[in-house]
Amino acid sequence: MSINEYSVTAIENFVGRELGVSDWVVVDQARIDAFAQCTGDTQWIHVDVERAKRESPFGGTIAHGYLTLSLLAALAIEIGVIPEDVSAGLNYGLDKVRFMTPVKAGARVRNRVTLLAVERKGGGRVIVKTMNELQIDGEDKPALIAETLAMLVA
Repeated sequence: MSINEYSVTAIENFVGRELGVSDWVVVDQARIDAFAQCTGDTQWIHVDVERAKRESPFGGTIAHGYLTLSLLAALAIEIGVIPEDVSAGLNYGLDKVRFMTPVKAGARVRNRVTLLAVERKGGGRVIVKTMNELQIDGEDKPALIAETLAMLVA
């Protein structure tokens, strides 16, 4: 999806504006298990379905917080946060992250992105700061809110 008239040359005009909302993505047990294997974080609350049904306060397994955080970049790209007139968009850092609500296995999430700030660095480089709200289908509170930084290279 592309944001009308959104480009690296006009990006300052979008500060304070919502850039868009991604499609829903399912955070199923297979994704949680793959993340656990990839990172080595095999804590039972994420990967032991039967134990989580018995002992978890959430009634089942939940996604790793860092799994939900890792979804932000791809969902922001889907929205069009990286303008079409740049050659690359690179993760630059995080200013603030808060995990608000656990994501239960099988839940759907989406990212709502607002452009907070733009800083031109010279040489065709621009740092953009966005507010990301990872919403959970059917929940009042988001899974997380995060202020992320990306370096755009013209």
